[in-house]
Amino acid sequence: QVQLVESGGGLVQAGGSLRLSCAVSGTLINDNTMAWYRQAPGKQRDLVAAITAGDSTNYADSVEGRFTISRDSAKNTVYLQMNSLQPEDTAIYYCNARHYLDYYPYEYDDWGQGTQVTVSS
Repeated sequence: QVQLVESGGGLVQAGGSLRLSCAVSGTLINDNTMAWYRQAPGKQRDLVAAITAGDSTNYADSVEGRFTISRDSAKNTVYLQMNSLQPEDTAIYYCNARHYLDYYPYEYDDWGQGTQVTVSS
């Protein structure tokens, strides 16, 4: 059974930093594409950052240059370093693991329960 447990959220002032952690069990993070998504009240869940098994990364335009996704294979943990936080970054942040298969459905997702990030102005 795959479990993703996020931590590190909280309340921070604009311009501040937070580091989110996603501790993973039941699968190896190096075998999957790992990602962070976020969902603000009344909005859809959007991709923030992702890192593939081959170490490629991609970021939403709104966080490029401010956020960094990384992973620690020894701890089987994925991180999201968030700098220069702005009120519009306020959301629940979810950790995601995308698994790829050679057969239908070819891919599926596991999700954490989320951690709240609130940025005050």
